This record gives sequence, structure tokens and C-alpha cells, in this order.
Amino acid sequence: MIQASLQVTMRSLAIGAVGGITFQFAGLPLPWMLGPLMANMIASARGLDVSVSERLRNAFLGVLGLVMGSQMTPQLTNRIIDWPLSAALLLVGVAASTALTAAWYRRCGFDPVSAWFASAPGAMTAMILLGDKMGGNPQRIAIAQSLRVMLVILILPPLFWGLGDGAGPSEVADEVQINDLWLLLILPLVIPLGSWIRLPTPSLLAPLFLAGSLGILDVASLQLPSWGMGIIFWVLGSAIGARFGGLSSKSMGKHLWQAGVATALALVTLGIFAELIHRVVDVPRNVAFLALAPGGFGEMAIVAVALGLDPTFVAFHHLLRMVALMAFAPLWGLWLTKNSKFVNQKNNS
Repeated sequence: MIQASLQVTMRSLAIGAVGGITFQFAGLPLPWMLGPLMANMIASARGLDVSVSERLRNAFLGVLGLVMGSQMTPQLTNRIIDWPLSAALLLVGVAASTALTAAWYRRCGFDPVSAWFASAPGAMTAMILLGDKMGGNPQRIAIAQSLRVMLVILILPPLFWGLGDGAGPSEVADEVQINDLWLLLILPLVIPLGSWIRLPTPSLLAPLFLAGSLGILDVASLQLPSWGMGIIFWVLGSAIGARFGGLSSKSMGKHLWQAGVATALALVTLGIFAELIHRVVDVPRNVAFLALAPGGFGEMAIVAVALGLDPTFVAFHHLLRMVALMAFAPLWGLWLTKNSKFVNQKNNS
């Protein structure tokens, strides 16, 4: 069993390496994230058994969390006083985006509960489980959520690259010296602790909080060169792309169309609020847009680090959105369930 899992993981990483090399030679943006993602997505959609073991994925998410947390410095406290306003604009934007996207999914034939949980831009795993518990269609929710995350990852880096935004790892990381590698040794303790205290995405958040605390206290700060970051992106990109097995080409086309329109609606809506944050809080436009982008927390963290776009600001706002959705979604789901039952009873009478 372990040997079979290892073989599948090695296959996925090998396919990811081919994708990374192809994107690298083609001169495409973020080759070692988008290349492995696309290669594994194509392999998975064609029925090839690919996946990256959960343990390996979590380990590399932990390293990414340490790198992100290390961006926090003693000077960061001077910026936090401006963030409540951007946080408020984020929450209003998330509500508007979710309502608009849910209306689209209703037109696509989704029931109210499934439409809502498929549209919530964050906390993907929690939304799938809660949607199932509230009587929604978990497969529809899972496909819509997964495709949204994938599309956002595929759209944003080339968009920023084309506009000339984001330094990218090759421009900022080649000059970096490896520092405080000892932080990697505490990951086997920190990640289980994060799970024990029930942190969302514990593999990412627990190391992030630890490294952030050490960074603010100016105790330690993990830094990796570009080749080290490339390895992280290779593994995590392969893991993301391997999610899409079991869908036929016809079925994938239909779901891609629905998710494509939904993602466009979410990007435009949240883009408007990102522009407000840019103008009111004086945050760079690309940073504000990435902080509000309707992608997954871990995936947007990868993009922020890869493009050099203020990972701390981006992580804070994605974490806030995740917490808000997880707190509010069960209440809204209950209301939808009761309202749907009332409407069905009224229509049947």
C-alpha cells in the first residue's frame, strides 16, 4: 500500500517536472508552479492515476508557511493599523461576490444550498463538508470550488506577468542567502499542534504563525534561494493539478464553462473592491487584488510568495475571509435549508 502510494506520488512529480521544464523553456510565467499544475491536470483528466501524498503536500505547505511568516518584521506593526478598513471592504466584497456567483449557479440548475456553498470564495474543504451536511450536492460543490481555485491560479500569474506586476522569485530570490534552516526541524512538532488546536489549514497556518512571531521579535527568519522556492512550487503545483481525476472530457467541458463564468463574476466583483482598497488604504493595486482574489488560502499564498507580492498582507486577508466564511456559512446554510423546504412545500400544496 505504501509502495503503491509512493509510486503514484513519484509519477505525479515526474509529470510535474516535465511540465515545469516545458514552461521554463517556453518562457511562461511561474513555470515551476503552473507547469506541474497543468501537466498533472491533463494527466488526471485523461485517467492517469496521479496524486501527491498528503504527508508530502503538508510538509511542503509547512515550509511555505515558514517562508511566509518570515516576511513579518518588527516594522510590520506600523502597517496593521490601516488594515481594519481593507478588512471591512474585503468582507463586503465577499458577500457581493458570493451572492452574484450563487445567482449564476442557480441559473445553471444548482439547488440553493449547493449554489451558495459552491460560490463561497474560500475555505473549500469546509464549504464542501458543510454543503453536504446542509443537504447540498457535495460533488457539484467540490467540482465548482476546485475549478474556481484552479482557474484563479491559472489566470492571475499570467495577468500580473503581462502587466509587468510582481517581481517573481527569479528576480528577488537569487540574491537571498539561506538563513535559519533549523526552523525546518520543528515542522514535525508544529503541524500536529496546529491540528490539535483545530486551526484551519494547520499545515500552512501553524508554521506561518510561529515564523511570524519569531520574525516580529527579530529572532529568526527562514529564507530560501530561487531553486529552493522552485522545489516547493513543483511539489505543491503537482498536488493541485492532480485533483481532477474521474471526470470525462464532456463533463469537464460543462463544468469548466459554468466555473469559468462564475470565476469571472467573482474576479470582477472582488476586483472592484480591490481597487477601493488600493485607493483608500494606499496598498499596491496588484497586492490588493491578490488579497481579495477568490482562490484558496494555500494556493494564493503560493502565488503571493512566487510573485513577491506582500505575502503578509495577502495571507492576513485570506485568513480573515476563511474565518468569516466558516463562522457565517453554517447560519446561512440553515436559513437556506429552511427557506428551500418552505418554498417546496408551498409549491407542492
